[in-house]
Amino acid sequence: MTDDRVLERHQLLIMGLRSQGLAVDLDAKVEQIAAGRSNLTYRIEDGQHCVVLRTPPSAGATPSAHDVAREFRITSALLPTDVPVATPRVVCEDSEVMGVPFAVWDFVDGRVLRTRAQIDEADDAYLRSAVTDLIGVLARLHRVDPIAIGLGDFVRQGSYAARQLRRWTGQWAIVGDPRLQPLVEEIVTDLGRDVPSETEATLVHGDYRIDNVLFTHGAEPRVSAVLDWELATIGEATADVAMMCAYRDSAFDQIAGEPTAWASHRLPDVLGLAAAYERESGTRLRHWRFHLALAYFKVGVIAAGIDHRFRAGAASGPGFDTSGAAVERFFDLSLATLRSPE
Repeated sequence: MTDDRVLERHQLLIMGLRSQGLAVDLDAKVEQIAAGRSNLTYRIEDGQHCVVLRTPPSAGATPSAHDVAREFRITSALLPTDVPVATPRVVCEDSEVMGVPFAVWDFVDGRVLRTRAQIDEADDAYLRSAVTDLIGVLARLHRVDPIAIGLGDFVRQGSYAARQLRRWTGQWAIVGDPRLQPLVEEIVTDLGRDVPSETEATLVHGDYRIDNVLFTHGAEPRVSAVLDWELATIGEATADVAMMCAYRDSAFDQIAGEPTAWASHRLPDVLGLAAAYERESGTRLRHWRFHLALAYFKVGVIAAGIDHRFRAGAASGPGFDTSGAAVERFFDLSLATLRSPE
């Protein structure tokens, strides 16, 4: 994108904020935050405001995967709870204003652990504290009653696992590489034989890991805000833990386009994270093999979706051009999990 187009885009963002009553200066500083492979995220700052604005991509989007209004509603509902979130400010679902819907939150100052280099700078005690609180916050999220915080209409009857399998199989049909279709059919068939029927009414984040939170500054970090709620829904706590664990594979580096914090060998492995969650929550992870296999499949489809956006010309940069290479690895992990002993 040329400098003139970037400036035009930034002015459009500022005018969108002003249209919703946030009187940011016309010359406010706009910075696209480099994280995120789905919704686009911008920090906008002037002398009186410092906010984060999120929009779906302008092209290459897949159904239900970029819902900023959903993120806004969920964070608004969680604000009074003990789950730390950024304060929501405005949401605009009228695409005429900016070309796409958008939502705005207060900027939260915190430490990011996104890259391997940031992990390497931290000592073992710091990482233990960070991971302990990361898992503790997830356990607190799963204890929130979604009906009590106004998300009762998110609760759906029937098997959450079956819905997830249908949804992500449908996503694959949109973004997938036909050369991998035989492998996908094998995974989906095996998953379909073992779908758990029971469903918990648990609020799940859907994309929870160390780089999707901000930590407080200092030697004993605590989570100051959980970010990226676009995949949140009502479902199974085990599925949320499984997604967190699925990203621990080194192929996540290809999705991110750089050596990631979450794939570092210095952090607990899949079994260690699952055991730590069970200790923190006081609950057993039910149907673990199924949910972990489904999680690996979902991450593979997410990687395929990022590659789809890249091929559609909707995105460029680190991770967008390498995500396609990670798809088969996650599908292989899914199938291996399904074929493993209980």
